[in-house]
Amino acid sequence: MLRLGDAGPEVGQLRRSLSSLGLLPPQTTEESGAEVFDRDVDSAVRAFQQGRQLLVDGKVGPATEQALLDARWKLGDRTLSYTLSAPMTGDDIVDLQNQLSNLGYNTGRPDGLFGARTDAAVRQFQRDCGLPEDGVFGLETGRELQRITKRQLVTGGRPHYLREHQRVRSAGPRLRGKRIVIDPGYGGADTGFLITGPDGEQMSAADLVFDLARRLEGRMTATGMATYLTRGPNDDPDPKQRAGLANSIDADLLLSLHIESNPSPLASGIATFHFGTDTGKTSTLGEQLASLVHRELVARTRMLDCRVHHGAWGVLVLTNMPAIQLELGYLSNPDDRAKLLDPEFRNRVAEGILVAVKRLYMDGRDEPHTGTFTLSDLMAHERSVHGAE
Repeated sequence: MLRLGDAGPEVGQLRRSLSSLGLLPPQTTEESGAEVFDRDVDSAVRAFQQGRQLLVDGKVGPATEQALLDARWKLGDRTLSYTLSAPMTGDDIVDLQNQLSNLGYNTGRPDGLFGARTDAAVRQFQRDCGLPEDGVFGLETGRELQRITKRQLVTGGRPHYLREHQRVRSAGPRLRGKRIVIDPGYGGADTGFLITGPDGEQMSAADLVFDLARRLEGRMTATGMATYLTRGPNDDPDPKQRAGLANSIDADLLLSLHIESNPSPLASGIATFHFGTDTGKTSTLGEQLASLVHRELVARTRMLDCRVHHGAWGVLVLTNMPAIQLELGYLSNPDDRAKLLDPEFRNRVAEGILVAVKRLYMDGRDEPHTGTFTLSDLMAHERSVHGAE
C-alpha cells in the first residue's frame, strides 16, 4: 500500500498513471520529487478515489490500484476476450458493454468485467454481423461496432433497466423459490469494536451481524425462499469469494449486512448502498431494492437516516445480480449500540429487510404503507398468491 510520505519506483509509476489521467502535470524522472508521494499526489489520489466512488483516504491499496489499472484502457487499445482464470477488467470493457447494450444486446450491468454474459453478447453481435463467432473483440469486430454505432442516431431507453424490470415482473410476487444470498460483513478474524453482551460475553460487529443474518435467513426460509450465507461464524472469505458464491448459484439478490464503529461516538445511523458511479453506471434494480430496504428500516427503527448512495466496490461490483450493502449503525455510538444489542431490535431489522424484498417483487401491486407490513401479513399474502395460481 502506498501513502503520503512514501518514495521509490512504485510512487514514480503512480505519478505517471495519475498524469496520464490528467490529475497531475507530467514529470520527468530527473525532476526533484519524481518518486515521492507528496501532497500533490495525495490530492490527486483522493480526487481519483472520489470520482470512482472508492473510499477516499489517499491510500493506494488493492481497490485503488485496480481502478487505476482499469482507467488506463480505452476501447480499441487492446484485444478483449473472456478468460475464466483471470477475467479482464477496464474502462474499455465498460464502453463496450454500454455500446452493445444500446444496440439491444444483454451484457448485464456495465461493470467493466469481461465475463460470460459479455462474451455471449459479443458472440451474438459477431453472429448477427456475419463475423467469425469467437468471442474475441479485436480489430475486425471493433470496426464493425464502430460502423454500426455511427449509424445509430438515437440511443437510450435504458435497455438494462428494461431487462431488469421485466425480470422482476416475470418472477411474480411470490417469494417461494427465489434464491437470496445473505452476506454477513466481516469475518471470524475481524474482532473490530468489542462490546460486552447481555450475558457478559465479548461481542464484535462480526458476531452481531452474523446473528442478524441468521435471523433474516430463518424468516426468508419460512417464506419458501432458498437462502445462502456467504460465511460461517468463524470464516473470513474475501469479497471475491463471497461474490463468487452468489454468481455460482445464479442468485436473484445479494444482501450484504454491516455494522460499523468509528473513532467519533457521534457517528450513527443507517445508510444503504447499491452499485453505481458518478458517470451514470448503475444497477437500476439494485437501486430500487436499496431504496425499499432503506425506507422500511428507517421507518421501523427510527435511526438516523444517512440516505441511499451508489458505490463501486467489493460485492457491489463483483456480483452479476442486484446487490445492496446495508450499514446498520455504529457500535461506537451509545444509542446505536443499545439498539443493536437488543435481540428484538435485530428481529425488527430482519423483518424490515424481508418485507422490503417482498415489496420489490410486488412491484407496486397492492402495496401496503411503509413500516406497516408485518411478517404475518406477508405470509398471508404468500398464501393468497399461492391460492390464486
